[in-house]
Amino acid sequence: MRTAVDVSALVGPYPFREVPHPDPDVLVRVLDREEIDGAWVGYLPGAFHRDPSPGNAALYRALSAHRDRLHPAPAIRPDWPGWSRELTRAIEAGARAVRAWPMQWGMGVGHPALRELGHACHERSVPLILTVRFEDSRQRHPMDVTGHLPAAMVRELVRAGTGARVVVVGAGRGFIEEVHWGLTPPERATTSYDTSWIWGPPEDDFAHLLRTIGPAHFVYGTGWPLRLAQVTRANLALLPPDLAGVSLDDPTRWTARRPDA
Repeated sequence: MRTAVDVSALVGPYPFREVPHPDPDVLVRVLDREEIDGAWVGYLPGAFHRDPSPGNAALYRALSAHRDRLHPAPAIRPDWPGWSRELTRAIEAGARAVRAWPMQWGMGVGHPALRELGHACHERSVPLILTVRFEDSRQRHPMDVTGHLPAAMVRELVRAGTGARVVVVGAGRGFIEEVHWGLTPPERATTSYDTSWIWGPPEDDFAHLLRTIGPAHFVYGTGWPLRLAQVTRANLALLPPDLAGVSLDDPTRWTARRPDA
């Protein structure tokens, strides 16, 4: 089964441990191996910068040789001066989605700037990616003191009625259920979750979520290079017979294709 897009891939070094070969050339080979057509790619070190703009520029340069497969998903910090211009630059650069890192930026639940970004993403028809975590808490460096994204932040943003397509990556079963069952059906329709942190056998969280919430709410994600890219494909292969051949949602339909993308 070929997959259209990986929504949670990253490139660039990680400040808290060595990550082998987090480079676009290697990512393309990973996509080939996993039979994934393309990826929405973020810039990993940019999550820890106060101003994401230089990191976005580095992302565009890094992906320039592979733009047929690797599509930028840059960071937009809505409480930073000139963020709207940065969003415009991202769209002009062919971004298929944008990322926000509210926990790294010290933004709490209900922060008005995050709502402004949601409205802007809706107006520009570009999905907004929020990341729950980079690593398991047990793996984290003592200097990495930023907490995981709370479910309440996602729920509040969606319930604010911005209309933005929100893609949550790095969430497990408990987080997903806390968000999903706290939303109305129309709100659920604008919210999706990637598969990179959902456990398969023996817990079978993946199968449980597909049965109770439905595959239309899930998109393919690897979390590469901080996660093994094979995890989602293995979990799909290990689904019980009643879920064999299930298809995840195709996020390429969420964003308008631009001539320069």
